[in-house]
Amino acid sequence: MVNKMRGEVEAKIGNKTYILCLTLGALAELEAALQANDLNGMIERFEKGRVSARDLLSIIGAGLRGAGHAISNDELATMNIAGGARGAAKIAAELLAAAFGEPQSD
Repeated sequence: MVNKMRGEVEAKIGNKTYILCLTLGALAELEAALQANDLNGMIERFEKGRVSARDLLSIIGAGLRGAGHAISNDELATMNIAGGARGAAKIAAELLAAAFGEPQSD
């Protein structure tokens, strides 16, 4: 069962439902994969709305590993994600929102 207080997200990948979570370690992995200098740089990148398929793999892969699943990005790339690319973008957006909180309006 998903624990939203811990930043967990549920996703159907392949023929299985997984729990994903961007832990601090997963965020550090993501920073390195995206060559971001810091968390703010990473957040700014996503706020611009320009996300590649490689970015989606990195975000979802980090979330899987953050939740304890030993699935590499190469393995993830061969798996079907419910909803295709749109489904992958939705999972990534949910993970980032869970890790950083919903943007606040001014």
